[in-house]
This record gives sequence, C-alpha cells and structure tokens, in this order.
Amino acid sequence: MRKAYEMGFGKTSSEYENVSLDIQGKIPPWIEGELIRNGPGTFRVGDEHYRHWFDGLAMLHKFSIKGGKVGYTNRFLGCKAYDQALQTGRISFSEFATDPCDKLFHRIKTLFRPKLTDSAKVNVAHFDSRYLALGETPMQIEFDRKTLESCGVYQYDRNNMHVTTVHPHIDTRRGELYNLVIRFGRKSTYQLIRSKGHTTEPVARIRTTHPAYIHSFGSSPNYFILAEYPLRVYPLNILLSGKPFIENYRWQPEKGTLFYIISRQNGKTVCHLETEPFFAFHHVNAFEKEDKLFVDLIKYPTAEIIESFYLDKIKSEKKPLPGGRLVRFAMDLLTGKLKEYALSDEDVELMRFDHERFNMSPDYNIVYTTGLNKNAGNSFYDQLTKIDLSLGSSKIWYQKGCFPGEPVFVGKPGRTKEDEGVVISVVLDENAGRSFLLILDAETFSELARVNAPHAILFGYHGEFFQDTE
Repeated sequence: MRKAYEMGFGKTSSEYENVSLDIQGKIPPWIEGELIRNGPGTFRVGDEHYRHWFDGLAMLHKFSIKGGKVGYTNRFLGCKAYDQALQTGRISFSEFATDPCDKLFHRIKTLFRPKLTDSAKVNVAHFDSRYLALGETPMQIEFDRKTLESCGVYQYDRNNMHVTTVHPHIDTRRGELYNLVIRFGRKSTYQLIRSKGHTTEPVARIRTTHPAYIHSFGSSPNYFILAEYPLRVYPLNILLSGKPFIENYRWQPEKGTLFYIISRQNGKTVCHLETEPFFAFHHVNAFEKEDKLFVDLIKYPTAEIIESFYLDKIKSEKKPLPGGRLVRFAMDLLTGKLKEYALSDEDVELMRFDHERFNMSPDYNIVYTTGLNKNAGNSFYDQLTKIDLSLGSSKIWYQKGCFPGEPVFVGKPGRTKEDEGVVISVVLDENAGRSFLLILDAETFSELARVNAPHAILFGYHGEFFQDTE
C-alpha cells in the first residue's frame, strides 16, 4: 500500500496544544487569524476499521497565524460516537458507509429511537456567535474556538429530520442560516429551513417518494436551487435493509436530474427544469444576470465517485479517481430552457472562491480547487488548481508525493482584485512522513511559505479561516 494512503487513512496518535511550528519561506504580515479544518481523526477503532473516506471519528485542526508565526492545535471532536468508541473499543454508531448494527431488531428500534451519529466531521461554520462542527445529521457540535473543546449540541430542527447538508448558506448581515433538511418516511420531504439564534422555521417544502442524496444546494439573490440527482433511496430500506446509509441508494438514470427553483421571498417553487442524469457533491456559486439564473457546480456523469471513495479501492490504486468538471447551467425561468457550458477541462473537487465579495455575484471569475494531475494517474487528489473563468485558463500547483486538501482563499484586507490574497491548503507529504500548511500567492499561484506540522494529518474535507477581528 502506498505510504501516503497508509498515513492519510490511518489513525491520529497524538493531540497537540498550541505547539510552535517551523516555517520555510515568509508568511505575509497581514495574515492574522486561524485556519480550522475538519475531517476524520481515525479510521480505526480497536480492531475495527471504517470502510469509506466519509466515515471515521471527527477531529478538528487549528493553525493559528500571528506576527508571522504559526501555532498548531488538534483535538478529537467530543461527541457520543467518540466517547463510546473510547469506552467500548468498537465502532458504535452508524456512519456514511460503515454500520456496526447488523441485527434486524436493533434496526427496527431506530424507527422510534434513531441512533444518528453525532461525529460532525465534514465542515465548520461561524453562526450566531457559535463555532460549529458540521455533519450530515441535524445534530451539529458547538466547539470553543480557543481550545477546540466541544461545548454543546446545536440542532437545526427537532422535528425528527434525518439528514441535512454540510454547506448551509449564512447571511452574516442578518444573522440567518439557511439549510436543507430531509425527512424520510412514507411521504418524504425536502425542507428548506431558516435559523436565527435558537429559532428555526420552514421556508419551503417539497414532497418526494424517493429522496435523492443531496450534499449541497445553491442560492442566488432571489432563488434557492435544489438539484435532485437520480441517486435515490426507498426510505424504508435505510431502516430495514441491514446496509450502511449510502448503500441503500440506487443510481436511476432514467429519472434524469431535476432542478427545483424556489423563491426566497415566499418559498414557492417557481419552476422545475429537467436535464440529463448527473451527480454532484458541490454547488460553487449561483447568480442572476439579464433575467437568467446561472448555477455553477462540479459535475460527474454518474455517482461512481462515491464508490471510488471506499478505502479498499483507493488503496488498491487499480483505478485513477474520477474527476469532476466545473460546469455552468444557464436557466431561463420564463421559457424553461436550460443550457450547460463547460467552464474548465480540469478534473476538480473541493472548490473555493472569494466568497466574502463575490458570493451570488455575476462578477466572480476565480475558483480554487483540489484536483487530479492528468499525468500521475493517482487514486486520490494530488494537485491544486486555480481556474480563471473569464480567460478559460488554469494554474497548477503540483509536487510529486504531495496530496493537498481543500484550498481556502484568504483575501488581503482592502483588496481591489479578485485574487489579491493567499490560498492555504493542508498538504500530506508522503516523502517527509508528515503534513505541512502550504501558503500560495493567490494571484501567481506560487509558493510563499510552508509550515511543517508535527505529524501526518489525515485526509479531511472542509475548513474556514477566521480573522482575528471576529
């Protein structure tokens, strides 16, 4: 097995608290704040192993940057799933593709007492003075930004909603959070909700008999965009099949993909547009221009990418990881016509842009992503890509034996250009046997500095940079 996969899908043996890190290069003096990243902290509990990249027990990592110096803290996320794993030495909660419960009696009990994992390992957010670790169940874990210790559970909805997305849309000006929650049942429901403080209210509801797996949704100034892919589930199977959550879903291309366009003003479905079958994890951005709605996302022709994230398949290295393509859908809501445009020919995922200035804006042009080097043929992400949508060009950061994570854009205060700032990524270095924090000039995509972590950081998902002024 390749050393990088052994490290990146292994087990974190140590937790550190504000240790000072060695720096190669120079960090721009204006960067002050903390990158907090979420992801699995272990893929092993006792003698048991998780099966999929989306499984594992959550761990938070914090890189604190101030005065050109960097400190590092990491901590397993305090939650019931982690506590029981420590106590029993076994995997105790059902995860995305790993299910410890194989007895029908126990599964029937979940009809009345659902045992949902609270290992919120996918994303982080700052909302209503809270810092939240986000997962795909409605139970989000609040943590202390200084210590990374858990300090409570925040629920979007207490009415027995079963899954949600890890990519809420947060209106910082109004202090509101919007997200999609899904309830499984004889008549399942997609429900868009608005949270403010401890109050949550429904914004829109759409009934469905066979819900799709939905990881994110789009938002423009006047509309929410819900893409319903043909990766569908019969809800009763989740409870009675004896299979892990995602293995109950079936690819049904004959259903095509359906876009629901929902008014932000009154929650009504303005229209729904049908297109060819495809799958996506991530919406990138959405905006309105000249009476049309534009939706950018990372598209796959099928849901094969989910199968490709099983750890045995990645470690076998028998097949390169499928890459997603950045595409744009132009939607005429009056005529119902929909056109698709390719925005790049790079294989990409985990995209970021200057969200603060260009979210829902037709003027945005720069996207940063992880990606796949076309010549390396690796079974996991191995490069960073900067895509200029206006020029149709790309810049690449690639180093053999290095596997970068999500590129987080940090804009320079007072910036006037879209790419004026830096891009930060946590990179696993196979040759050094540890990870480092990579800091790139966002404009030139050249390396400014790398900060050596004390150990290998497992392959994670999403994070945020929080300014010291917050």
